[in-house]
Amino acid sequence: MNYEQFKTQVFSLTKIDLNAYKERQMKRRIDSLISKNKFSGYDDYVAAIKKDANLLEEFINYLTINVSEFYRNPEQWRVLESEILPVLMKSGGRLKIWSAACSTGDEPYTLAMVLGKYMPLSSISIMATDIDKQVLEKAQVGLYTQKSLAGLPKEYVSKYFTLVGNSAFQISNEIKKCVQFKQHNLLKDTYPTNFDLILCRNVLIYFTEEAKEEIYRKFNATLRVGGYLFVGSTEQIIKYRELNYESYKSFFYKKIR
Repeated sequence: MNYEQFKTQVFSLTKIDLNAYKERQMKRRIDSLISKNKFSGYDDYVAAIKKDANLLEEFINYLTINVSEFYRNPEQWRVLESEILPVLMKSGGRLKIWSAACSTGDEPYTLAMVLGKYMPLSSISIMATDIDKQVLEKAQVGLYTQKSLAGLPKEYVSKYFTLVGNSAFQISNEIKKCVQFKQHNLLKDTYPTNFDLILCRNVLIYFTEEAKEEIYRKFNATLRVGGYLFVGSTEQIIKYRELNYESYKSFFYKKIR
């Protein structure tokens, strides 16, 4: 079995389209995983993940690169808090927010804490999605390391986390209730609609230019006019005008039509 055939097998098993990822980078990661698990090649590995649910979960988890932390890139969160959220909150209605490719929940939980400074937590509802069931399970448990919280303002740590043992921190149930986690494949699944704010940060760098453009178009269709897309610090949208956005600030794009 060659890599092209392997990609077809993976799609039939998982609905993850490896054609949308940068091939050299992804093939290297997969070959490394196969070697680490002491399989002789793609044929043996595919046969194994078809039989072994744990091995399949490990493979999906390995593909979906989960690097996450609370309050990542603090200066961007400050722009969101001081300039974007006040505009969105002027409408007076409940904000509709989507944290896409949310990984272990650090991002949507951060947003819930920030919003909690300006409105009751009971009025906050954030949809958070990821392709990886394993990280969604971790997100719903809400147990984090000290390293994950290193950049989070101390006021949030003391207010919303409880120390468990010597180095783990449990997030509060009141913050958990603000976030609804769902599995979602950005490349395949239908997108929900009419959002005020979408966060999708530090994941699209792993996609091809064609896949990125398609996702940005879908995000545009998902936002209401005047809504904002918040992207990662290495993911500035070059052709934003063609995609019907305006660049509000670095990493923030406003839907104009």
